[in-house]
Order: sequence, then structure tokens, then C-alpha cells
Amino acid sequence: MAAPARGRPARVAVVGAGWAGLAAAVQAVRDGHAVTLHEMAPQAGGRARSLPAPDDGAAPARLDNGQHILIGAYTATLDLMRQVGVAPEALLLRLPLTLVDAQGQGLRMPPGAPLPAFVRALWAMSHWGLGERLALLAAAAGWSARRFRCDPALTVARLTARLPRRVRTQFIDPLCVAALNTPAAEASAQVFLRVLHDALFAGPGSSDLLIPRRPLAELLPEPALAWLAAQGATLQLGRRTGRLEARPGGGWRVDGEPHDAVVLACSAAEAARLTAQIAPAWSARAAAFHYEPILTGYLRAPGARLAAPMVALTEGPMAPAQFAFDHGQLGGAAARFAFVVSGAAPWVARGRQASAAALLAQARSALAGATAVTLEQIVTEKRATFRCVPGLQRPAAAIAPRLVAAGDYLEGPYPATLEGAVRAGLAAARALRDAWPQNLSAPPRPG
Repeated sequence: MAAPARGRPARVAVVGAGWAGLAAAVQAVRDGHAVTLHEMAPQAGGRARSLPAPDDGAAPARLDNGQHILIGAYTATLDLMRQVGVAPEALLLRLPLTLVDAQGQGLRMPPGAPLPAFVRALWAMSHWGLGERLALLAAAAGWSARRFRCDPALTVARLTARLPRRVRTQFIDPLCVAALNTPAAEASAQVFLRVLHDALFAGPGSSDLLIPRRPLAELLPEPALAWLAAQGATLQLGRRTGRLEARPGGGWRVDGEPHDAVVLACSAAEAARLTAQIAPAWSARAAAFHYEPILTGYLRAPGARLAAPMVALTEGPMAPAQFAFDHGQLGGAAARFAFVVSGAAPWVARGRQASAAALLAQARSALAGATAVTLEQIVTEKRATFRCVPGLQRPAAAIAPRLVAAGDYLEGPYPATLEGAVRAGLAAARALRDAWPQNLSAPPRPG
């Protein structure tokens, strides 16, 4: 395939302005490419975005499509935020890993190196019996000795089956559904262990919770679009990409427009559609995913306050949410709470009315001291993440010469996370950079 003419930047199309696409576009611009960013939605952010503000001005701040959190190990995401002018320290509340219930009981990691801090925090959980604490310590030591690897066919439930019931229900199960959005009975133990490894062994602060203080749009999507526009990138939002085809002599056409290379950072389903004729085997694998929804209920409860900015809840037949967030403690709207239902397929199937009633009942029980509890809005992200199950065959990033994919669903050791999306976007842009380093005449890299 012919390389771009010497002396001009390569023309790169990035299809999709989620976190992977934004990462790819920013990196491609920094590498000197002429970038066009395509997005079918009217706003950037993909599956981690802010919703439009209501016309009546009833809400004091924009709501998000779900309550997202980051952790300290998300170094690529934090670096990207800084590159586009965002100060993570100002927009994210950093807390040592805290996994407590509505009464404030549970794991509270002290500052310091994660592994010793975890041991100290676990030992301080006096509401657990000695045998329960020792059992979890022994299991963690065994996982560490095996370098956090296990039989790829194992589920999290099978991996932890010998742990005491309370350890599983109060620690393993909520951690699993928070990290993988897949119930422990179905979730990949290998991916779960990789998440634990990175949280406990990536250095001080790696397991810290980073909870947004502001709408998601302000964390990356809007600053990244502004940065890209300032660097001369072309932004095309609100228009779905209809056709991708190879150009005679090399390169690609995106809806008829010529490009030297393309990054498909859209959803797996969209990428499968666009590549069905170009790379049928890759397309079939991308189209074969099953997904897990996340349902978020935003509630108002004047007079209420949670024991921590984020608490774990006891899930049950009429208690769908596993976590609740106190927006007042996060610097947001006072008396607003987000109740999050991960792995929400059973509740989505029951319908909106049943979900609303169950969330209200659960909130009234959890929010002691509230003068009244009302439901503001339910937001359902039906394809929030892929089902992270054992043996899942995920597609590679490479599709065809100078056609690469970027997304959290690609082959790799991580579940569907913001960090996975950002890393995939950066990797896709760097793969294009490496395709013709001797022929690209790049301007100085912007800061």
C-alpha cells in the first residue's frame, strides 16, 4: 500500500468519539496526523457521557448516563485528561479504597502501599470473625503466589467457592460486579484476578477510588473536543458513518472521503457492520458479543446522608442496587443520590415501573433520616459492557492494513473499563504512527 506523500501529514479518520476514539484522535494529532473525528451522537463520550440538561432547568446539574468511577491505577486516562487541559485533582474525589455498607461497616484502606494497606484494613474489620478474615488473607496470598493467574475456564464464584459466605457476599460479589459488571457466578476469574493484581501491585494510590465531582462530559469529552478543534482537527458529530471502503492504490474512504488510515473506535456492533465485507472473520467475532446493562436511579432525599460518598448495598429480590452514591458529599447537588444496578438484565426485563418501585423501596430503607424520597430519573444503558465470561474470544485490534479498531472490547486482560478504552485508543494511534514513520512529515507535537 502506498504511503502518504513525503512532506504532508497522513489523513486519519477516527470513527467514534467515545473515550477510546478521543484517546486515538488526541494521540494521532500529537503524532502529526491530520485527523477527522466522526461521531453519530450529537455529543462525545460514548457509554460514559453526560445527558443533555433538561429544558425546564429543574435539575441543578447535568446527569450522567450512569455513575462511573475510576481508580488510581488508571494512569493512561489520567494522563490523557491532563493532556487536554483537565486537572484530575480538581474534578475527581480521591479516596483510599472504601467498601462499606450503609451502616459504615466494611473495608477502609489506609494510605500507603496497597498490599500492606489491604492487610491492615482487612484486619481492622472487627465485625468479621477471625476465621473469615484469615480465609480471605489466605486466598489472597494464594492468588499472589500464583501470580494472579488461574484456569481460564473458572468463574469468580468457582474461584472463591471455599471462602466463607459473608466474605463472598460482602466483599467478592460486590467487587466483582463493580469491576466486571458481570455476576460472580458467570464472571471470568482470570480477568477478576488481573483487576486485583493491578489494584494491589501497581504502587501506592493504585487502588484509590476516583469518584467524579462533576458531570462526565467535563472530565474528558468536552475538553478533548475543544483541544482537538484548537489543534485543527475536523469534528463531525451527529452523523452516522454509513460506508467504509478500500481505495484503489491504498487507503480508505469513509462515506466517500479519502483517508490514509482509519481507526474504528465505534461500538463493536458498528465496527462489525462497517467491516462485514472488508474482514468477515473479524466482523463476525466483533458481532458475537453479549452485553450486560447498567441501570442507574437518581433520587432526591432531603435530610439523608450516606455513611461514605459510595456505599455497598445488600442486593436482594426486591433490592436491585449494589451501590449508592451521595452526590452531596461529592460536591454535587445536595440530597441527590445515585443507586446503581450492575448486571441489570433481570431488572431491565421486568420493566421500568417494577425497577422504579424496587429502587424507591430500597432507597427508603437505606437513606435513614430522609424526610421524603422521590425518584428523579432512571437511566438504562442497555449495552453498558460486554459480558466478561470465561473463554470469551475477543477480536484483535488489527483489521486490515492501516485499519485498526479501538475499544474496551478488544483482545486483552481487562474488562470493559474507561482505562481499557483509553489504552486501546492510544495503542491504535501508535500502530498507525509506526506504519510509516520514515514518510510522515510531522509538525512539532502540541503540548
